[in-house]
Amino acid sequence: MSRITIGVDVGGTKTAAAVAIDGKEVSRAEGVGGAVRPGRALASATVIAETVRRALASAGKLRGTILMVGASGAGRPEEREELRSALRSEELADQIHITGDIEIALAAAFGNDPGIVVTSGTGSVAVARDSFGRLHRAGGYGWQMGDEGSGYAVSRAGLGAVGRAADGRSPKTVLSKLLLEATHSETMDQLIRWAAKASPAEVASLAPSIMIGAAEGDTVAQGILDYAARELAQLALQLLQHFGVDERTQVGVATNGGLLKGQSALRRMLFQRLHDEPRFRLIEDPIDPPRGALFLANTVGPT
Repeated sequence: MSRITIGVDVGGTKTAAAVAIDGKEVSRAEGVGGAVRPGRALASATVIAETVRRALASAGKLRGTILMVGASGAGRPEEREELRSALRSEELADQIHITGDIEIALAAAFGNDPGIVVTSGTGSVAVARDSFGRLHRAGGYGWQMGDEGSGYAVSRAGLGAVGRAADGRSPKTVLSKLLLEATHSETMDQLIRWAAKASPAEVASLAPSIMIGAAEGDTVAQGILDYAARELAQLALQLLQHFGVDERTQVGVATNGGLLKGQSALRRMLFQRLHDEPRFRLIEDPIDPPRGALFLANTVGPT
């Protein structure tokens, strides 16, 4: 009988599922964000189930053998068990395994080998696996306590800059126009009302506008991205201590998340800062978290 594995990456703004049959990927599907929130695992499970069913349908299947879900917000055992329980009733696979999004990102970048992944999406975090297989993390404390260099932090800084510019407390910025357009606001008052009601994910969705402003040469937008790059670099540097003191030991660093895709301005600025640390070996190729989830699924034996 064929072994059908399903790997899922669940983020704040997007959920992606991949299906493999006997180790060969055959289909994918994407859905809305489904990050886990305490006490709200059912909402995440609904998003995951809908996305997985579309991926299975594209593969001509109704059910899998193993479902491996790497979910943002599922770092604690309580959230993982709550999500696992909610998914059992969906009958998507014989076995269901829940881990964090950082674990599948590491697997996508390095398999079982050591390395560091810096993630910047709606939130931000850096995670390392050392040569003994132990996991370490820096950041990832959520939008109230941290998430420096994240889509939320970048966008919140942009909104703040627009407010200060409106008062004349800081320089005029093209972000005033860009954020009005991005939020479909015609006036500053409408933008204020939008911001007052926006969720963290909605605020984070403004980050591409900050990128556009920086590309147009706006010094305010460029300053926001420069600060974000410094904060993300600091996360990686903080994790370097877990790889010993031998300066000859090279440590791979990969990036993940919507703000660090391809040749984004923030990714370029981050890599410029990481180049200053000679021990870092920068991974230029993008990583694929759903493939990391499939990798972990294929390491699971029968129960």
